[in-house]
Amino acid sequence: MRAAIFGKNFNDDFKSVLSNFFKILKENNAEIVIYEPYFRFISKNCTDIPAVHSLFSEAFSENNLPDIVFSIGGDGTFLDAVSFVRNTEVPIVGINSGRLGFLANISKEEIPQALKAIFENRYITEDRTLLEVKTDKKYFKDFNFALNEVTVLKRDSGSMITIKVYVNGEYLNTYWADGLILATPTGSTAYSLSLGGPIVVPGSSNFIITPIAPHNLTVRPIVLPDNYDITIKVSGRAENYLLSIDSQSVVVEKNTKICIKAADFKIKTVRIEGNTFFDNIRDKLMWGFDKRN
Repeated sequence: MRAAIFGKNFNDDFKSVLSNFFKILKENNAEIVIYEPYFRFISKNCTDIPAVHSLFSEAFSENNLPDIVFSIGGDGTFLDAVSFVRNTEVPIVGINSGRLGFLANISKEEIPQALKAIFENRYITEDRTLLEVKTDKKYFKDFNFALNEVTVLKRDSGSMITIKVYVNGEYLNTYWADGLILATPTGSTAYSLSLGGPIVVPGSSNFIITPIAPHNLTVRPIVLPDNYDITIKVSGRAENYLLSIDSQSVVVEKNTKICIKAADFKIKTVRIEGNTFFDNIRDKLMWGFDKRN
């Protein structure tokens, strides 16, 4: 197995966990490819450095693909890993080096069992929808896709922004708010959830539009089919605002036309047998921890 490792900095208490992780890869004769900045970090901070076949710092090419990508960190790290995988259909495994993670859902304690299941092919892959974002200017260079959400947000603490939304060319609503989120089912457990948005099961073929601090209390999140095209136009007193796709943020001039639709490819995530989406949300959101349940 050719295993690509993508990660970021971690605390000292994760060193022994990472060492054991690499030990298991070696025992299973995995060919290891590591993200170059991550390799430099572990070279300085860890004593057990694995034998590495090669390093990478750019998106994977079709003639040099790994069999699987291990994202080591949190959900933000996982989202960054997507920009290296893109439309190659290489599955991504999320290993959590911190606390809470819906995408990075394999805890430190679960790593040995999870790796055993992966090497024994006891896992399934799930397709996750992405959002494609197009604007008048090329704000996001060569990768304008979001796995979690697209967000427009005011830049300062002053007046709200005005956000007009059109669905398949039909006017939906004008939101007077601090911002607006368009989330995928994957992103329904992220920013949208903290604002009262619903949890949507992956594979539901939906988008969620969730306003951020709307002026009108009757304005609520709405769920739409993901084959709809969404157009957003932002106006207001300020001359510009923030546009974010997952962890990327840029400053955009007001009245910029933003077109959003489902991407024509999907990201494959790895789920270990016996660990379902419902298991994950019960665990992460602590459902049932109340003794009255």
